[in-house]
Amino acid sequence: MNDKPAALAHLKVLDLSRVLAGPWCTQMLADLGADVIKVERPGAGDDTRHWGPPFLQDAQGHDTDQASYFTACNRNKRSITIDMAQPEGQALIRQMAVQSDILVENFKVGGLAAYGLDYASLKALNPRLIYCSVTGFGQDGPYAERAGYDLMIQAMTGMMSITGKADEVPGGGPQRVGVALTDLFTGVYAATAILAAIEVRHRTGEGQHIDMALLDVGMAILANQAAGFLNTGKVPQRQGNSHPSLAPYQDFPTLDGAMLLAIGNDGQFRRFCNAVGKPEWADDERFAGMAGRVTHRSALIPAMEAVTRTRTTAQWIALLEDKAVPCGPINDLGQAFDDAQVKARGLVVNQPLAPAVVAQSAIESIATVASPLRLMATPPVLLRAPPALGEHTDEVLAELGLDAAQMAALRQAGVV
Repeated sequence: MNDKPAALAHLKVLDLSRVLAGPWCTQMLADLGADVIKVERPGAGDDTRHWGPPFLQDAQGHDTDQASYFTACNRNKRSITIDMAQPEGQALIRQMAVQSDILVENFKVGGLAAYGLDYASLKALNPRLIYCSVTGFGQDGPYAERAGYDLMIQAMTGMMSITGKADEVPGGGPQRVGVALTDLFTGVYAATAILAAIEVRHRTGEGQHIDMALLDVGMAILANQAAGFLNTGKVPQRQGNSHPSLAPYQDFPTLDGAMLLAIGNDGQFRRFCNAVGKPEWADDERFAGMAGRVTHRSALIPAMEAVTRTRTTAQWIALLEDKAVPCGPINDLGQAFDDAQVKARGLVVNQPLAPAVVAQSAIESIATVASPLRLMATPPVLLRAPPALGEHTDEVLAELGLDAAQMAALRQAGVV
């Protein structure tokens, strides 16, 4: 994050998306240098601006009315407020689309056609436009008209059926993943598809429509669990923090809490056994190979737990880290952000807000998690903090060629 050229600085993105999946995609593009203009509803903005607590705090540490959720996926963007229900607002968005390389939207299927902002309408004005639609269930099929939410998709795809403790264990039952996993992955897949479409446009000169569905992504990220079912017909079950194909690969109790062991091969298992003074485990025919350890985990895991309870988590990490045995703490977020490696990688960025925004909101800066995309020659950029609602409206309108009188008229009419 320095003065090197940004990878996507030549691209303009019109962001008509709200909440998480679409904004996650456009933040990835913005972090790589694209000029992303986020269009929001006048007076209200993106829903997530109000999804609190937790709320952003002012300089005195008091809660404001600005939810922190919005800041997770809207860094490096410019915000303009436009009422697209008004013809003048639609005209402004069409004008912006003509000047854009990419448009991302997450309206219901067909929802933008009434405004003349659907792909067919905008393609006629800008054939080079790459138009990415993000919906719950896709542009076709019997569920196309349904609204889709991450929690619903986690339930429908079976993700919740393989997350959590088994039914017979106390606290057992289906669980959602602790973040909106399908929304986030949909954003990542959407950004990948957009970059692929950019590459195609280099060859053809034409843009295209991209149909991203949370359902499709939710099924895709079942990964090895889906592969196992599709090729055996066996429905995988919940098994807490253990792994269906690896053992020992789970949490273990320690003298002062718990730790995570992620032993992925026979060599790691033997080194663990030697380190804890139990070389006979690695020689036991039941445990010598991975398949055997999985089959006989009911005998292996209790024996290991009796040993892991004899040292603290820190002592276990110290013992195993130089023996190439994957072992680590189970951190909360405070511990995670305090971790030495997290700090060394610079994974927290704190961006000051513009003076005018500080004067209005009393919020002086916003902290976010750094982009994980480490391109050495064209690293991610930190150009702007997550924007205040409509912070860049005048700036963007001026770039469209509007003068002060025209802007004032649009404001008077409630268009911006």
